[in-house]
Amino acid sequence: MGKPKSRHLWTSLLAVGVLALGACVTINVYFPAAEAQQAAEEFVEKVLGEDAAGGNPQSYQSPRRPGFELASLFISSAHAQQADITLRTPAIQAIQARMEARFQSSLRPHFDSGALGFGKDGRVVLRDATQVGLKDRVAVNQLVAEENRDRDAVYREIAVANNHPEWEGQIRETFAKQWVASARAGWWYQAGDGSWKQK
Repeated sequence: MGKPKSRHLWTSLLAVGVLALGACVTINVYFPAAEAQQAAEEFVEKVLGEDAAGGNPQSYQSPRRPGFELASLFISSAHAQQADITLRTPAIQAIQARMEARFQSSLRPHFDSGALGFGKDGRVVLRDATQVGLKDRVAVNQLVAEENRDRDAVYREIAVANNHPEWEGQIRETFAKQWVASARAGWWYQAGDGSWKQK
């Protein structure tokens, strides 16, 4: 009679251990929204031609609180580090430089005129083609296509550079909100329901 109780106890302890270990692994894969927001703000402000508040660091790391961490019982502190959204890779910096040059030299006047707007998906949209001269429409469409290729690439690269390709959608969503937040007065953006609003 003692053996079944002992076996049940060991099975219960093993199940609790596996659940605890699984909970600790989950700590490492949460999407760091605050860090992503800070990184998006710095990236977007640089592209739009304004310095980010507080300087222009290329990564943001949340502060660690001292003290005991339950995760340290199951995984090393190196694996339990706080999230660090980095923008400092050659691929990301090259895309950012292209976007900044394109925006300053070509796209900004079309945002100022209302022809272009920020789409709800983190891309640029030709909102009002009548604001672009007939002879310039092909060139503007090409600029928009190039910009959107770079935007799609940078959202993917940021997720991959941070070893979480599954974060691409959340990175895109964070950046989409930041483009709107950083938009200058008079620029257009697309609301969640698809309607256009002017800042």
